Amino acid sequence: MNFYFSIELLIFVVMVVTFVVAAMAFKLPIGLSMAVAAIAGSLVGGYGFPLRHLVEGMFSYVDTILVIATAMIFMKVVEESGTLDALTTDIVGRFHTKPALLLILVMVVVMFPAMITGSSTASVLSAGSIMAPVLMMMGIPAIETACILSFGGILGMIAPPVNIPAMIIGGGVDIPYVGFEAPLAILTFPLAILFVLHYGYKYAKNMDYEKVLPRLNHEIGKQYGVKLYLPIIIAIVLMVINKVVTVIPDLGMPLVFIIASIIGLFTGKKINILSTAKDAINSVLSVLSILMGVGMFIQIMTLTGVRGYIVSLCLSMPQGWRYLAMAISIPLFGAVSSFGASSVLGVPFLLALMSKNTIITAAGISLISGLGDLMPPTALAGIFAAQVVGLKDDYFPVLKKCIIPSIVIIAWGLLIIIFSNKLAPIIGL
Repeated sequence: MNFYFSIELLIFVVMVVTFVVAAMAFKLPIGLSMAVAAIAGSLVGGYGFPLRHLVEGMFSYVDTILVIATAMIFMKVVEESGTLDALTTDIVGRFHTKPALLLILVMVVVMFPAMITGSSTASVLSAGSIMAPVLMMMGIPAIETACILSFGGILGMIAPPVNIPAMIIGGGVDIPYVGFEAPLAILTFPLAILFVLHYGYKYAKNMDYEKVLPRLNHEIGKQYGVKLYLPIIIAIVLMVINKVVTVIPDLGMPLVFIIASIIGLFTGKKINILSTAKDAINSVLSVLSILMGVGMFIQIMTLTGVRGYIVSLCLSMPQGWRYLAMAISIPLFGAVSSFGASSVLGVPFLLALMSKNTIITAAGISLISGLGDLMPPTALAGIFAAQVVGLKDDYFPVLKKCIIPSIVIIAWGLLIIIFSNKLAPIIGL
């Protein structure tokens, strides 16, 4: 038995080292690096070149990939049609005299793309790039603005309705993605409010609205009016109908986003749908490739027994050590990929905590795994946020400013997990 476990540990170490070397030394894309690591693990495990398993793994998250792809097309349509510009102008114009409320609404706008795509980079690069100049015009320094965008992307990625890490964790233990909305809202929205006020309120309360006014696009709202918001309204209505009216067949998230995108073609500025769709897919191609790589990585871990080894290790830990191990290992492994951390470590930790409410526990683990998007070397949310505000080669000051809120995220996630059984009846689980 000891020999068996030592072999599994060896395979896992080879896979992790191969990934790190491929990603850092050879600068291969993260998804391709994970595929190379999967092949290395299979070779060491004595399974040769496992083409069938690689193909199966590649399609493990095809449903999630469809959600991300269609949601990003919808996001691009909303952006190109002028809806985001109009929304920003309305929010700033109506609430500039209430800086705390204004900051909270700006944070919701930043979170929105990630909430529907499950990708933190979608938020940072779309709504984040629009809101960053507004935040800085409010007097918020570039580093603090980058922190707001980073956490907006990460918390948006974890917030309902689309949370890919939770989907991955649930899929690993055959839990359908149902009933996650309330736990995810409790985990994310209080933190989003806390962080945006922490970083921005002392600056925003002294905002000079006259300086901000010329940078806002008032014409788009005057030209198209309320119909600009129809795609967002339709998407929300269809999502609610899918959840509330059970007699109506579930359309599925991809079809909801496609319907809303088609409506968006006729509600604002003219859009070339082919080029818009192409740009949308290009912007999330790296995320889609990571999901394919994660699928192959996990498939080979399962084939070689490494996944079982990690599960056994987690189950054998004393309960107190499990929480400490989660707090340290999941964010660190998230530097590879927050999706990878969810599958490689999130699933075993959930299995080790089956005495807790599984839905709330999976949601809490997904929150901690989201911190992977701040961890170097990948640090997708953090690095892109730094670039958006003009700190192209200077990400580490942003990371330094994010350390204490990151600890708060870990503590909040663990607290919700620890008291999940008491929280479950309160929120109807």
